[in-house]
Amino acid sequence: MVYRRTLRIDCDKTTNVVCVVGPELIVNLDRSAPPGSKFFSVKCTANVKYNISPPPGETYRVPLSGNSVILISMSHASQSENDDKLSVHYYGNSRKVLGKAVLHLTAIEISLDVDADRDGIVERNNPDKESWTWGPNGHGAVLLVNCDSEKTYRKSPDSEEPRISKVADLKDMSLMVLRTRGPTHLPTGYKLTMHISQGDAESVRVFRATSPEAVKTSVQKFFSAFVKDFPLVLSSEVLSQEVPYLGGSAETNFYVEGLRFPDKDFDGLVTINLSLLEPIGEGIPETPIFTDKVVFRVSPWIMTPNTLQPEEVFVCSTSDNYQFLKGMKNLVAKSGYKLSICHEYLNRGDRWMQDELEFGYIDSPHHSFPVVLDSPRDGYLDDFPYDELLGPDFGYVTRVAKRKDVSSLDSFGNLEVSPPVTVNGKNYPLGRILIGVAFPTATRGRNMTKVVQDFLWAQKVQEPVALFSDWLSVGHIDEFMTFVPAPDRKGFRLLLASPDAGYKLFRELHNDGHGQAKMFDGVENDERVTVDDILMDEHLRIQNNYVQSCIDWNRDVLKRELGLDDDDIIELPILFKLLNEMDELRAVAYYPDMVNMIVLGKNLGIPKPFGPKVNGRCALEAKMCSLMEGLGLNCTFIDDFASYHKLMGEVHCGSNVRRKPFDFKWWNLEL
Repeated sequence: MVYRRTLRIDCDKTTNVVCVVGPELIVNLDRSAPPGSKFFSVKCTANVKYNISPPPGETYRVPLSGNSVILISMSHASQSENDDKLSVHYYGNSRKVLGKAVLHLTAIEISLDVDADRDGIVERNNPDKESWTWGPNGHGAVLLVNCDSEKTYRKSPDSEEPRISKVADLKDMSLMVLRTRGPTHLPTGYKLTMHISQGDAESVRVFRATSPEAVKTSVQKFFSAFVKDFPLVLSSEVLSQEVPYLGGSAETNFYVEGLRFPDKDFDGLVTINLSLLEPIGEGIPETPIFTDKVVFRVSPWIMTPNTLQPEEVFVCSTSDNYQFLKGMKNLVAKSGYKLSICHEYLNRGDRWMQDELEFGYIDSPHHSFPVVLDSPRDGYLDDFPYDELLGPDFGYVTRVAKRKDVSSLDSFGNLEVSPPVTVNGKNYPLGRILIGVAFPTATRGRNMTKVVQDFLWAQKVQEPVALFSDWLSVGHIDEFMTFVPAPDRKGFRLLLASPDAGYKLFRELHNDGHGQAKMFDGVENDERVTVDDILMDEHLRIQNNYVQSCIDWNRDVLKRELGLDDDDIIELPILFKLLNEMDELRAVAYYPDMVNMIVLGKNLGIPKPFGPKVNGRCALEAKMCSLMEGLGLNCTFIDDFASYHKLMGEVHCGSNVRRKPFDFKWWNLEL
């Protein structure tokens, strides 16, 4: 698309004009024609190109009409001011010249450039830089939220710092280059101005490198000198600012910083403009005669499913979780990953590492880093994500809800993500976020707070699915489902807790003569219950019928929304019981909930169920192993009975895993 700018010329007068190489000047010749003019002719220097509209039959004396227009463009930038010329001669019916209009032209090349083709290189004047589209053939630059902290003492997210304090911070920003070519100086009164809209001002900042060598030389400079190398150009308080024109063939580097993630009130798109302003007269505002613009999209926050490779495992140490911690240490060491322990002086007895935070990441063609999402639950672990995780190349984001709106469903055991799926021909290469909410017809149900749901939906790339979890006492979806990797089919299996599978296993034990085998053998201060006791407890059976109906409702949702078949689902033998809470019945696991596991590659850390023993082996463990080992997965059973299960949580609730990002790039999604 060729941009055009209307230009007025005056007869018998020389007009000095600054123009930009590329766009056309459009001049209505009839406006400036002297009375009696019937014809015109045009002459110009070699650098000037022009076209006449309507197209003339001859070029020496062209008939003049009310719509006679000349389109002027420049081949290349001028070396000096006013070094190109164009003149228009007007004639009456004779060859006598009635008047002449002269243009002195100064041509400048101006291009505000970004990595519009998303290959990590800022190319020159990409024609697609002014818009943003999704897909492998899409275009548009990518911006990161600068939510990590280069400081490790008295730290805060870099996006909240008033200035760039370390050269390392530049890699968290997107490079934008102003390329110019032209005379040594702009004509008097002309200037370049960079500007953003009021709507984008809360979402972006722009810094300028004072010289091409600023990045290299700033490493050795003191703080005050360093800051001067990267002055702030645009922010929420400065929407427009003049930027230097360097003359000759020059490049100026700018660093663009994202300040906030997509959300309900922000679609993630940011536009930055550069205008060439022309003076009109003293005391009169300049007017823009050319504007170049670029569009960025802020990287979404992306969750990582169980099928991605782990990098680091997080757990808490408390005064009473020695057995759990011992089992986790052995599992993580065997799996070959890093284990980070949050000690009690930090966690203050809050052991629910999964509930406090969710690990994700942000990504761009030039850089990527993990970002922790801090939940609104605000238990005693509340300071851990900010104080211990936020740092260089480790970002932090949270959403603050009103205290009265926060419930157990805002803990992040209630936030999961599926592996990549295809649903009715639509691909979700980054999977789909799963959250737990109240049943649609509930009048007093608990829900994940709106600010968190709005945030998750706004990320776009992992379209959320709402499941029904309010039937559980704690209310987390990780109490009845998880995903494990698989070598076949879709590359994973969905594991679902199933009371029906539990009763089937117990009936088989009874029929095989093991009805008197006892549950909870080896657990202190817990009633020994036999297989037959469970089978004869009609009240417990009714409760589990209700639980199964709740899980089946979610099963149907998951099959529909994730494109799953029955063969993609494995049911685990897990029973529940109902507790009366404020005149409402909600479910908890009857014995340690084996689906609430940690997945470390092919190694699974599963709550030890303390089921009935047959020939010295726990029947529940044996069943679990038979189901998982067919997928090439190894089962390790971890004793969390006293320190987690009794407190209505399990292994997954008490741990968290930071995983490698997807190989798939989010901007290649077909949306």
